[in-house]
Amino acid sequence: MVVKSELEKLGLHPIYIELGEVEIKEENIDSIKFEVIKIFKSIGFELIDDKKVRVIEQVKNLIIELVHQKNNDLKVNISNYLSQHLNQEYKSISALFSAVENQTIEQFFIKQKIEKVKELLIYDELTLSQIAYLLNYSSVAYLSNQFKRETGFTTSFFKQLKSGKRTGIDRL
Repeated sequence: MVVKSELEKLGLHPIYIELGEVEIKEENIDSIKFEVIKIFKSIGFELIDDKKVRVIEQVKNLIIELVHQKNNDLKVNISNYLSQHLNQEYKSISALFSAVENQTIEQFFIKQKIEKVKELLIYDELTLSQIAYLLNYSSVAYLSNQFKRETGFTTSFFKQLKSGKRTGIDRL
């Protein structure tokens, strides 16, 4: 809503606004581009005009959305998923991502899954088996090993860290 409002204040006509992406009716905004950049920066956004950077941001957004919002779709092959959504060969997407981000798409995907595991461990509503199933891990042992490799902590130690720092509402 903020992005739409700011664009309209500049006399632009947004057609489509989604996380990390805006499409406007106007063909050329070169005359007010500096103003757009300045306004976006003031509200915590950055204008990405480079096609390569745009592809990388799309990859990140697709993976984040897949892991954090579409758990049921985690059974898909990540390379097919990205190729379909970006209409590009995975090989070129992967090479670009690795060159710019200094990590592979798979490493980024694993990091996002581990962040989701942390979130679910903190909520303490699901067992580790349920979390492993939800995030499409082949086993609890595989999830635990990957968690330890990425964070340096076991899942049980991580849960203890969380509970030690939180004060129950009855103790406030």
